[in-house]
Amino acid sequence: MNASYEWLRAFVPVDATPAQMRDLFTEHTATVEELVALRTDLAPIVVARVVEAERHPDSDHLWVTKVDAGGKELLEVVCGAPNVTAGKLYPFAPAGTTMPNGVKLDRRKIRGIVSNGMLCSARELGLGDDQQGILELNVDAAPGTRFLSAMPVGDTRLVIDVGANRPDLLSHLGLARELSAITGRRWQLPEIPGLVGETPKPTRVQAQPGATTIEGRWDDPQVRVVVEIDTQCRRYMAAVVGGVTISPSPEWLVRRLEAVGVRAINNVVDATNYVLHELGQPIHAFDATPLHGGTMSVRRAKPGETLVTLDGVTRTLPRDAVVIADQRAQAIAGVMGGRDSEVRDATRDLFIEVASFDPKSTRATRRALGMSTDASYRFERGVDPELAPIAMDRVLRLILTLAGGRTNTPLDLVAALPAHRAVALRSSRVTQVLGAEVPMDRARAYLEHAGFEIVSAGRTELSLTVPSWRADVSTEIDLVEEVARFHGYDTFPTEIRPFRPTSTVDDPMWTAADRVRQAMVALGFYETRPMPFVAGSDATHVRVANPLAENEAYLRRSVLETLARRAEYNLAQRVGDVRLFELGSTFEPVRGTVPREALRLGVVLMGRRRPPHFTEPNPPAYDEWDAKGIAERAAQVAHPSSVVQLTASDGDSLWSIEVDGRAIGIVTRLALDAPVWASPAWAIELEVGDIAGMPPAGRGRHTYIEGPKGVRPHVSRYRALPTMPAAEFDLALVVPRGTSVADVERVIRAAAGELLENLTLFDQYTGEGVEANHRSLAWRLTFRHPERTLRDREIDGRRAKIVSALEEELHVRQRTG
Repeated sequence: MNASYEWLRAFVPVDATPAQMRDLFTEHTATVEELVALRTDLAPIVVARVVEAERHPDSDHLWVTKVDAGGKELLEVVCGAPNVTAGKLYPFAPAGTTMPNGVKLDRRKIRGIVSNGMLCSARELGLGDDQQGILELNVDAAPGTRFLSAMPVGDTRLVIDVGANRPDLLSHLGLARELSAITGRRWQLPEIPGLVGETPKPTRVQAQPGATTIEGRWDDPQVRVVVEIDTQCRRYMAAVVGGVTISPSPEWLVRRLEAVGVRAINNVVDATNYVLHELGQPIHAFDATPLHGGTMSVRRAKPGETLVTLDGVTRTLPRDAVVIADQRAQAIAGVMGGRDSEVRDATRDLFIEVASFDPKSTRATRRALGMSTDASYRFERGVDPELAPIAMDRVLRLILTLAGGRTNTPLDLVAALPAHRAVALRSSRVTQVLGAEVPMDRARAYLEHAGFEIVSAGRTELSLTVPSWRADVSTEIDLVEEVARFHGYDTFPTEIRPFRPTSTVDDPMWTAADRVRQAMVALGFYETRPMPFVAGSDATHVRVANPLAENEAYLRRSVLETLARRAEYNLAQRVGDVRLFELGSTFEPVRGTVPREALRLGVVLMGRRRPPHFTEPNPPAYDEWDAKGIAERAAQVAHPSSVVQLTASDGDSLWSIEVDGRAIGIVTRLALDAPVWASPAWAIELEVGDIAGMPPAGRGRHTYIEGPKGVRPHVSRYRALPTMPAAEFDLALVVPRGTSVADVERVIRAAAGELLENLTLFDQYTGEGVEANHRSLAWRLTFRHPERTLRDREIDGRRAKIVSALEEELHVRQRTG
């Protein structure tokens, strides 16, 4: 986004320099990547004081002056302007200066007197059309001061990196809102010289439920505007301006556009571009004369329909592209207008369009056509539909001011406008997230300046309505982020403070991969992370739509496909002791749907089993039994709650790795492009988990429980470490066959009271010593008091109470033998 420093100051009258404004935006809103000084051609010009001014002895219209330009000596300068006065300050171009018009000044004689430069007029500096006299400066500046430092004539362009989630910043209005919230200064639309009064209030037409079109019409001129609902156009405004005169734009408008890198064309087109960069609303002006049929419609393109766009290229419109059309397409909605309806010098009547087109449709059309414009860039990211009436009023008033003419009442066809979201903000949540307290009145001021509407305000909570241009704000945490960035990230403390661990469980796939990674590192292996692209084939691999390189245009099916290349690279560097592993995704093509993605472990081992030592100068090399043992260990770590078994394979591999009877991997000898001195290479590959199906196998370090809503993680709650010792005892019970363990535990917990910390069933026995239709169950009970050590009589009393309750409620007695 290119923004003009002077344009922004016209919105928000701040005293910040361009560099200070850059820092404010970078610290609070978006990174300013570059500052571009736009009037560097005025860099050699300095402020000079005329010390003496006398008539030229050989001319009746020239003056001979003595000029103080900040040097050690006064300079003699011949001047032809009638308004030169001794004691006044003027812009001075020393000899050797190249003027804005390209003329280089030299020391030269004028009527016999040497002139050492030139006192400049506004026109000579490119600052206006006045050439009747030199430009008198009313500034407090010493002679020799750079003209650009003394006078605010050199605008600066700010090149801002705007994220995709903040389309509102693609305008001076959006940036001004931010500057207002940062500085606390109110913003207002810049004044335009001679701007005409208000335009007619638009006639609004709302889409009816079940309707396929929205229609509006004018009687004078007799024009009908139709929007088809299936185009997803949320809002379409139109107006007709008649009797305009196309001419060059005034100097102020040309400079504003040049400041943001836009070339001036004519007063009407420049007016639309001005509003685009001022408000962020793309606007298109059609020459109304070539339009036929009395109907302008927003519809889908017809099969094979073509359009010659403004750049002179004949384009075949993509299927489902949205167009603006009379009897045929006249513009590609949200992208570019057509050549036939372009505004020309002979244009007298205009059809003005202000719309809110669908981002997804605009992006698809723009990409299919291989083009990008200022309008499409904004529509793709989302243009606030509530901005349209403001933009329509602004552009109509500007066109009437610059080009004359008359306008009719605009039409406002509305399909659907998004509802304003209500979000609450709590001061406790702000403090919790940011680690520092931000006063609620200050948070309120930040948000109000940024456009949020306060619905209700208390001492500790705000209720706000999110403005229409902030589609990225939907929850309380978004508001906390707003407060944080306006308050300033550098204002928050940097020391580590107490915190509460999260109750959110780790992703099961991540925990499984982490366990495997730690185990492989402990076994002495090094992790590698190559790209998953290989030279495969369409029959067996998944092809990448836009590959980085055509010789690796497929996704791997096996981790060993890429891991083998890493082993060969080591061998090429004469490193024969290779212990590599990789945890990465593999992709198996599935007909008619997306590929099956799985997380797999690949291992390659070759060379010496141990580093050489004086006790063993030549350690033995890895063999297949080493690979088998490492595979067993890796499979057990990846699937800790499953039965792991390796069975001999009849195929190319040595062993098949099975988990709960399901084959998940292999142990094999790996064929490499290896030198003759290299040892045999052994490889392991096993599946850690299916990306789409994790869990069941390897659910991670959390306990998973079955419930009415399926498998869900049981989250352990945080509590402080105990400081008092625990008291434990075992309790063996004789339990009737029909009594459940859950019932026994319920009675024990009720009788034990709040000091029972843990209850664990650790043994079950039936047989000799236990009467028929009974079983012996043993529990370990752990008691702990949070503030003191428990006494023996307290433990004995609780044991007796538990035994008594079990006998009374369940006929369960303590086992004595």
